[in-house]
Amino acid sequence: MTITQEQATWFAGTFQQLSNNIGQAVLGKQEIIRLVLTALLAEGHVLLEDAPGTGKTQLAKSLAATVHGTHHRIQFTPDLLPSDVTGITVYDQQSHRFEFHRGPVFASIVLADEINRASPKTQSALLEVMEEGRVTVDGVGHEVGRPFMVIATQNPIEQAGTYRLPEAQLDRFLIKTSIGYPDLQAAEAILGAASTRDRSSTVPPVITTQAVSDMAGLVDDVHVDSAVLRFTAQLAEATRTDPNVRLGVSVRGSLAIIRAAKVWAATEGRYFVLPDDIKALVLPVWQHRIVLDPEAEFAGVTAESVLARVLADVAAPQTRGAAA
Repeated sequence: MTITQEQATWFAGTFQQLSNNIGQAVLGKQEIIRLVLTALLAEGHVLLEDAPGTGKTQLAKSLAATVHGTHHRIQFTPDLLPSDVTGITVYDQQSHRFEFHRGPVFASIVLADEINRASPKTQSALLEVMEEGRVTVDGVGHEVGRPFMVIATQNPIEQAGTYRLPEAQLDRFLIKTSIGYPDLQAAEAILGAASTRDRSSTVPPVITTQAVSDMAGLVDDVHVDSAVLRFTAQLAEATRTDPNVRLGVSVRGSLAIIRAAKVWAATEGRYFVLPDDIKALVLPVWQHRIVLDPEAEFAGVTAESVLARVLADVAAPQTRGAAA
C-alpha cells in the first residue's frame, strides 16, 4: 500500500524540523544533515571520512538529542577488544548466574571514532549489529533496539597504524560522506559562540525514538515505479562492466539506494520516487562500494569519475514515478 500525499507532506515537515534542530549545533551543513537523517530513517549507517575537528561528535550528539535517544562514543584504538564494543558476560557470585553487561554499542546513535585504527577482529564485532540490530555473546542474542545507527569516522590524512576497512564492512554503510570545514559565515558564527563548548547540549528533543521508528516504517510504503527499479539495476550493472572497475555495486548496494531514495522522496513531500532521487544519491551511497582496477587507480581514475560516467551513459526513464 502506497502512503498518501497527506502522510508524505507530514513526513517532509517533520524531517525539516529535525534538520533545523540539528542545524543549531552543526552550522552550515544542511546537506550533510539531510544525508545523515536519511540514513537514520532508512535504518542504515554512515561513514564519515573527515579531518579532526570538523564536528563529527557534535553531529552524532545533536542527532541523538533531537530524537530523544541515547548516544555513546567509542574511541577505536589498536588495543580495543570486541568485548569492549559489544559487552561481556560476567558471573554474579550473589545470584549464582551469568549476567550480560552491555557494551557501548547499545545506544540509539553510536559514534565509532577512527574505526580504521582498531584491528579487523574488533571491526568485525560491528558487522552483526550493523546488519541485524543485535549482538550475540556466548550464544545469546541481545537486541540493541530501534532506532540504531552507527556513525563511523576515519581520518583520510593520517594512515599510519590503521587497518583498511574490508569491502564486506564498507558495504554495511549506507552512506559515505564528509562534513568538511564550515563556510566563512558559519565559521564566524561558531567563533562568536566560542564560550559554548558543547553546542549539542543546547539542542532540545523534537520527537521520540518511537516516532523515528514509525517514520522509518512509513517510508517502506513509498512507491517505486518499475522503470525506476530498472534504471537503478542498469546503473549498478554499468558499474560492474566498467573496464576501470574490479568490483562494482553489489545487490546490497542496489537495495540500499532504493531504501535511501524512498526517504529522499518523502523528505520532499512525495509519495513516489523519481529518477532524480536515484541520481542525487548515487555518489554518497555507491562511491565506497566500488573497487577500482589498480592500474586505473594509478592513472587517476576515481569512484566519483566512474559514477559520473555511468550516470551520463545510462538514460533515465521519463516517468513521474507515481502509482497508476
